[in-house]
Amino acid sequence: MSRFYSVGIHRNNYHSQSLLPYKLSRTKIDLFLNCPRCFYLDRKLGISQPPGFPFSLNSAVDKLLKKEFDIHRANSASHPLMKTYGIDAVPFQHEDINNWRDPFKGIRYYHSDLNFDIYGAIDDVWINPSKELHIVDYKATAKDSEVTLDADWQIGYKRQMEIYQWLFHKNNFKVSHLGYFVYANGITDRKAFDGKLEFRVSILLYEGNFDWIETALRQLKDCLESDKIPQANPDCDFCLYRHSAHQAEDGASL
Repeated sequence: MSRFYSVGIHRNNYHSQSLLPYKLSRTKIDLFLNCPRCFYLDRKLGISQPPGFPFSLNSAVDKLLKKEFDIHRANSASHPLMKTYGIDAVPFQHEDINNWRDPFKGIRYYHSDLNFDIYGAIDDVWINPSKELHIVDYKATAKDSEVTLDADWQIGYKRQMEIYQWLFHKNNFKVSHLGYFVYANGITDRKAFDGKLEFRVSILLYEGNFDWIETALRQLKDCLESDKIPQANPDCDFCLYRHSAHQAEDGASL
């Protein structure tokens, strides 16, 4: 089956003259921070990056963790793993929890100054005795060493957490800067597979700071309003590929 990518007017292309709120997802904010050029091509010109392949096993772990924590949510009880890590909290019960988890709905905030409808889908929310909310994100991997948040590429995880914290803050919830990553690490040192994949599950604490978000959103707005395509990010693999391909094509046509 052949695959092609459409170029031009997409349903959510940005139009500066539109009076309708512009829908801006958490992932598109991250795209802008990673590479303004790729963001501009996507949101302004309708040229998206090639889609990645779905991580089906990660999605399965995500779904099972939600089911597991929901059992304790229904009972207003702490999960044993939370007790192991000394976390004084329980899964937060709220009528909108399923909407917040829905990638097409999520937790939303209308930024009237920028006319942005900003949203993101969370994995979980916990609440402590002080009625503060802790944003929780589930992650899955398979590595021999202990999981950490020390890798440079995990800046995306941290920004994700901070955007969620900001969205709940903007919805007038009392939000703690302390968020948690529930990390499932696949065990690969078993003698045989035996049709079963086991995980070591840990909780990593992250102290977020969303002070950067307002400035980033205004820079993102300026980018969308501009008539010039931003410079390529020298570390962007997509931009490097496009540049190399153009060079090769120009050389072949000589």
